[in-house]
Amino acid sequence: MSVFLDYDQAQLDACYDQMVWAPNAELMHRRQNALSDEARKRLPPATRYAYGPGAMEHLDLFRTARPNAPVFVFVHGGAWRANSSERYGFITETYVGAGGHCVLLDFDGVENTGSRLPPIVDQIRRAVAWVYANAASFGGDPGRIHLAGHSSGAHLTGCTLITKWSDYGVPDTVIAGALCCSGMYELTPVRLSARSSYVHFDDETVAALSAIRHIDRISMPIVLAYGTEESPEFQRQTREFAAALEAAGRRVRLLVGTAYNHFEIAETYGSPYGLLGRAALEQMKLGIIATS
Repeated sequence: MSVFLDYDQAQLDACYDQMVWAPNAELMHRRQNALSDEARKRLPPATRYAYGPGAMEHLDLFRTARPNAPVFVFVHGGAWRANSSERYGFITETYVGAGGHCVLLDFDGVENTGSRLPPIVDQIRRAVAWVYANAASFGGDPGRIHLAGHSSGAHLTGCTLITKWSDYGVPDTVIAGALCCSGMYELTPVRLSARSSYVHFDDETVAALSAIRHIDRISMPIVLAYGTEESPEFQRQTREFAAALEAAGRRVRLLVGTAYNHFEIAETYGSPYGLLGRAALEQMKLGIIATS
């Protein structure tokens, strides 16, 4: 019996379970931890700031030497569960070396929010507002904040792009550009999947936090990406979001990573020659090496 499109329940559950499609997931996690450790050794220590009162409401700022530099803000994935930005240190060197500041966000998982997504989205929005308000103090350009995310972090990024920013005391132009990789932009099928066993999805949440339903709020250029070895649902979600943005006349670019699975494609954020790293630097108008 079909639950969504032509999927039965087991098939739909599998479509939203990354381990089914990435048998090397544990290996990738170990490698990215090692890469992050090495990057942190090479870079000056990050400065940790609180963007709110919560225990997880902190961010790590990796500074570049270039004055008035653009700011790359990264939202990590992890199926909306408790996670840390620490494992994503491997992305930082690319942006700092090219002349941009790099910000890694920490925020709660659903374990700490009563299984609800709206408090997490609010944290990301408040963090972006904090970066805007404080950019000049650390040598950043508040007019060149670029937001990026992977997996559930891409979903949270999509939700942040549709924010009514006057509620946060910053202009609607706060995000200059965005990059979303391997995300979910319509929550209806996710609600029908096994993810509903640990995430509370109600009608209001699905309507408010499905970015594809709020394209009128998106004005900045956006890059969307997925890998060909990912779940068919993650591929479909990205293609349909890209098509909807294009039909609405938005500035969107779709990238397809041939032979990348869900965790492998995330690693390309950490190389100036990688699929995502190159696209981010191009959007930020940065070269490979910073000039003095």
